[in-house]
Parts: sequence; structure tokens; C-alpha cells
Amino acid sequence: MILYAESSAVLAWLLGQAAEKLIAGEFAASVGVVASQLTLVECERALHRSVPQALTAREAAELRSRLVSRVQEWTVLSLSTAIVRGAKRRFPVEPIRTLGAIHLSSALSARNESPDTVLLSLDRRVRANGVALGFQVVPTDAELDAIQTTDA
Repeated sequence: MILYAESSAVLAWLLGQAAEKLIAGEFAASVGVVASQLTLVECERALHRSVPQALTAREAAELRSRLVSRVQEWTVLSLSTAIVRGAKRRFPVEPIRTLGAIHLSSALSARNESPDTVLLSLDRRVRANGVALGFQVVPTDAELDAIQTTDA
């Protein structure tokens, strides 16, 4: 399977959040990962925001290096005119935020190239739209519920 990796999932993996192991498992099970340039920007912005409140500059640099190493194996989609045009459309589950719409449009573009593309996201609005658009969405709701139950 090909994964479209949306920012919420990549950030959970990168920052070692509760879903990190689930997401790492999805990466390992895939034959390829596609992400948007937007994901890289969002990850970089999250690292900048985290210093010095949650991370030291050194920790942020280590995480940045981890991401760069992983991204070298991925296909990164540019924010093309077609993707921007697609993000302007109405989605099945509104409201959807602008960045979520860009991710959904990017995922649809990836699916046009590889029909077996699976949507990897933790964002509930992106996930709901992914299901409505016919994507398999991972992790499953049951897997996410199990994580939330153990974190409580």
C-alpha cells in the first residue's frame, strides 16, 4: 500500500506522541509514502514553536534530522495549481480547514497516481472526509480509541 502521510500523523510520529508506534507500523507496512510540501512546512513550524518551551534547540535539530532522513524515502508533492484548485472545492464533510483541504486534495492527487493510496491522519476532519471520499484511513478508529483509553 501507498500511504499519504498527513501532517498530524507525521508530527505525532516525529514528536513521540501516543500514536507514534501505530504510525511507525503504518510506515513499515507501506511500500511507499507520499506527503505534501505542506507537511514539511507544518513539521518545521511545529519544531520552531516547540523551542524553548518543550524542546531544546539540540532536540529540535535531532528531530529535524530524523524527519529529513525519513523524507528522503518519500515522494513529496509540490503545491501545484491542480492541488490548490482541488483544495478550493467543497468537501463531503464541511467545515474543513484550509490546510486540511490542501492535504485532502494532495491525497486525491496521490490516489490518481496509485489507486491503492491509504490516508494516514489523526485529524478527525481530514479522516471523516477521507472516509467520505472512499479512502481507507489509518490508524483505525478502534486503534485511536485504544490509545486514548490508555492515556486517560
